[in-house]
Amino acid sequence: MPKKDIWTLEKVREGFNLFFKECNRYPTSHEIDSFKFLPSSRQIQRRFGGLIETRQKLKLDCPEDFTKGIYSSERAGVINKRAHELEKEVYTYLSELFGKEFVHREFFFTDDRRTRSDFFVYCKNGNFLIDVFYPKDIYNLIGCLNSKMRTYSNKISEEYPMIFLMMNDNITEGEIEKVLKNKKNKLLKNQRVLTYKELKEFCSGKVPKGIKG
Repeated sequence: MPKKDIWTLEKVREGFNLFFKECNRYPTSHEIDSFKFLPSSRQIQRRFGGLIETRQKLKLDCPEDFTKGIYSSERAGVINKRAHELEKEVYTYLSELFGKEFVHREFFFTDDRRTRSDFFVYCKNGNFLIDVFYPKDIYNLIGCLNSKMRTYSNKISEEYPMIFLMMNDNITEGEIEKVLKNKKNKLLKNQRVLTYKELKEFCSGKVPKGIKG
């Protein structure tokens, strides 16, 4: 990887092409920041005038601006629909296991209602939190985790086990483990990344509030 002061447009082109070879598409700004064969989007801004201008110079076959137009609205629609369906699936599973009255959706941590988890589950042997997400690939997984760690950095969210529920079946437990091992900023002690299968194993050791005795 070049040092930040020797990035050339040709080196950036090589990085874009390598990403395309691995993912069959070019990266968004967030993916550029987490891809080790490209400079950060801020460096691209300083050196080449920004991502839009750089994509124009490289004549990449992709939208010049991923944040506008049909691409952005279609992508947002797909993401929102998938998020709704995944949360519904997880809610159905949790409510059948623990009872609807013990599965709190959209649990807010602060009075300004900015920080929330998707679910707060009440159990006899320890309540826990779940944040559901679907990274499209490993690079997106890293970005998602960094964002979630910033979101759940307040003291209130540290009081309970926090599960980052990764719902992409194409990303393996081994790949997740490798990402976590290589991350410089480690998860907090109360935070875990689980697949849906691992969540079910975790829940098998929990005792629902509604069970007497």
